[in-house]
Amino acid sequence: MDSVDLSTIAVLLIAFAIGSRKFTVTITPAIFFTTGGLIAGPVLGLVDLAVGSSTLKLLVEATLTLVLFSDASRISLPRLRGEHTVPLRLLGIGLPLTIAAGTVSGFAVLPGVGVAEALVLAVMVACTDAALGQAVVTDERLPSRIGQGLNVESGLNDGLCVPLFFIALGLAQAEEGALTEHAAVRMILEEIGYGLVGGAVAGSLGASALRIGAKRGWIEPYWLQILTVATALLSAGIAVTLHGSMFIAAFVGGLLFGTLRGGVGGPVTDLVDQSGELLDAVTFLVFGAAILGPVLDGMTWRLALYAVLSLTVVRMLPVALSLLGTGARRQTTVFVGWFGPRGLATIVFGVLLIQESDLPHEQTLLIAAAATIGLSVYAHGLTATPLTDRYIRWYRSHPDEQQPPMESVPAAAHRWRTPRRAAR
Repeated sequence: MDSVDLSTIAVLLIAFAIGSRKFTVTITPAIFFTTGGLIAGPVLGLVDLAVGSSTLKLLVEATLTLVLFSDASRISLPRLRGEHTVPLRLLGIGLPLTIAAGTVSGFAVLPGVGVAEALVLAVMVACTDAALGQAVVTDERLPSRIGQGLNVESGLNDGLCVPLFFIALGLAQAEEGALTEHAAVRMILEEIGYGLVGGAVAGSLGASALRIGAKRGWIEPYWLQILTVATALLSAGIAVTLHGSMFIAAFVGGLLFGTLRGGVGGPVTDLVDQSGELLDAVTFLVFGAAILGPVLDGMTWRLALYAVLSLTVVRMLPVALSLLGTGARRQTTVFVGWFGPRGLATIVFGVLLIQESDLPHEQTLLIAAAATIGLSVYAHGLTATPLTDRYIRWYRSHPDEQQPPMESVPAAAHRWRTPRRAAR
């Protein structure tokens, strides 16, 4: 990354910051930075990064590490135990069915792609990223049960998909002969096992240090924020040293850190949240410049069809099945099913796929994933506010004594990376 790349990225960050309060009403950060990347990269040639570059890999790894830690740390397990129906069904039933449907779709639609490769792609695009439709989960007018369900789903499914990705990748590499079965099993066990160790050690250590230091008044307030970031980095550092997954470590570390600190120290994740937001913006900018723009040249109708299916049938049908028996109204089922945007985790998996695997159709998988993300950035970003407003109007159209029973169940809110939108 040279000075021109850095200057272009800085200018676009400043441009969005100037109008960020106005932009976020109609234009999500993902839309702004993906579009900026498309213009700055393929059109103007100001950002020149290759998918296989070490700089891009470092960027996406750092971004997902911080976001996974942040997302996991904001999930309150006591609050989740109080009302877990929607997130549990979305994660326990909807996610596996989405991966299964995506595997069938990829095998049927993409020429030459085998079942194992289709499984890798299905896991890649199963992760949801609520930041692409932030207006949905941050709107205080939304029924708390629905907002909580989507918020928790997006906070946890990335972390759940990371080990599944390594398992699918190991299976695909073994099937294609890129790895022996023994080597594939060893890779999977190391990535998952040492990732769990790194997260458990760092999360416990960070939470203990915070509790001891904060209760005894040893820590300056701003160092509480730095301690949290350091815990996230320690999670990744331990895992990588042991040859495990930094992403699994960050997720587990964040979950333990958020649980074990027990609210001591107050809001201690502001810096890790904001650092994640910054790197997330840069990642979408680089996605537009280095991934989406170049791969559009290889787009075919089959790849476009796969992207459309991923955001509709492959997501919405499993969600509908997962909500059967809950009493959810049709409007709720469609709303929850539609808002499963694909973003950061899928980008990271795509970069890892190209840099660390040797699959025969990896370019096809990358184009399919990039097309899915690109379509999601614009489709979910542009529809988030109007469809949320429409859903809320439907919900509020019922008299108080005739509120939809399933949707009216209260659920304790979980923290979002940015403040929630006030009711309008």
